[in-house]
Amino acid sequence: MHKWSKWTKRLAQVTVVSAVLLPTALYALSPDLSPEQKDRPRAEKVPEAIAAISKDFKFIKDGYLTVATNPGSLPLGDYATDTKTVVGNEPDIAQVLADSLGLKLELVPVAWADWPLGLTSGKFDAVISNVTVTEARKEKFDFSTYRQDVLGFYVKADNDKIKSITEPKDVAGLRVIVGSGTNQEQILLNWINKNKEAGLPATEIQYYDEEAIRRLAIESDRADTYLGPNAFEAFYTAQAHKTKLVGLLNGGWPLSAEIAVTTRKDSGLADALTIALNTQIKNGTYAKVLDRWGLASEAIATSRTNPPGLPKT
Repeated sequence: MHKWSKWTKRLAQVTVVSAVLLPTALYALSPDLSPEQKDRPRAEKVPEAIAAISKDFKFIKDGYLTVATNPGSLPLGDYATDTKTVVGNEPDIAQVLADSLGLKLELVPVAWADWPLGLTSGKFDAVISNVTVTEARKEKFDFSTYRQDVLGFYVKADNDKIKSITEPKDVAGLRVIVGSGTNQEQILLNWINKNKEAGLPATEIQYYDEEAIRRLAIESDRADTYLGPNAFEAFYTAQAHKTKLVGLLNGGWPLSAEIAVTTRKDSGLADALTIALNTQIKNGTYAKVLDRWGLASEAIATSRTNPPGLPKT
């Protein structure tokens, strides 16, 4: 995700999707946490992608695509039952990319703060770790997009009063939980200001440091809705069945933001990864990878190399 900046470029565009379009059946209800990952989607070689690799590009390890990822939390990535193998959506994305390039996969667990230096210093070929495309990052890295940066509004599972949250007026009069200092907090504050100008009821913002306490506030009716990164809440909803999704919006609101595979600037690998991703999008493997971890709502129609990113502060 990306902290809030003042938007000084491009026209504002809201991406909001109603939850009724996202049946719970799409979500992975029984995730495979075994190190073997027997049901992990695999891909065939993509000759066009292999041909697009620069002749000057040297893989860190011959015959392998070495990918750094941060095993922080499912569904994106965490340790399997052996406590050493990383599993999740991002390892699955890495696997189909390695397959597409005719390579084996080597995953390197890294702390989030360490991936930029590790990538520029040549410790791995690529990073797949929920990295949002920004204009500042594009000065040092290349990007191949693979997922939307999506936020979700979640309410208690049996809440029949809140049907949908798709625009500022929908949060008027509600008690909304949001993370302090995040871009979603600034989005919410923007909506509240619009409602104030329109003379609509005030919104109460609630902050919680602990995830368990925050979820309990929704489930015990002390708060009406939570606005946060959709991937993690969608996964929790599929497991616990205590909350439900009532609205989505892009994490870069009022702009569009995407998550991307990150590689060294001008290294000659990004175009090949983009071609590989688009091939897997077209043949359906990409959809299987997202469905497996409940991330169908964050799918992209086309992977792009170095698309417009969130602007600099």
